Amino acid sequence: MMSNSFVTMPAGKEAKRFFVLGDRIERQVRIRGTWLNIFDVTVPPGSRTPRHAHASPEVFRILEGGLTIWRLTDNGPEEIEASAGDIVTIAPFMVHGYANRGNVPAVFSAIVDRDMAEFIEAEGTSEPLKAPSPETIARMTAAANAYGITILAA
Repeated sequence: MMSNSFVTMPAGKEAKRFFVLGDRIERQVRIRGTWLNIFDVTVPPGSRTPRHAHASPEVFRILEGGLTIWRLTDNGPEEIEASAGDIVTIAPFMVHGYANRGNVPAVFSAIVDRDMAEFIEAEGTSEPLKAPSPETIARMTAAANAYGITILAA
């Protein structure tokens, strides 16, 4: 017989929260000893992540709002307008990025690997940035490289 696991936050404890550039990222699950991490990401209207690539796959499940996801496939560039309930996969080494072109926040769950989780936790700030400076973007790009993430366009 298979066992089901159910994970809940302990009463009175909030998810660990980080801000990376304009996005709020909350760790929901980290399964120690595995690569599996789940973060909920809130993308404000007008915010985006730069196009980047890394060795690990990712899975995005849109929870609220809409997100434009850009990825470079074997057949060329592809833009996906994802909305609540949609699931988008990102293959290893696939160049990708996303933007919230709407006027309400977009929220999605991201399943990411250990390196991406460590990058978020090491480089994320405790407060959101109003507008990332060129220096902040340069620092984040250099830090990303240390975690196997290549930023292609900031």
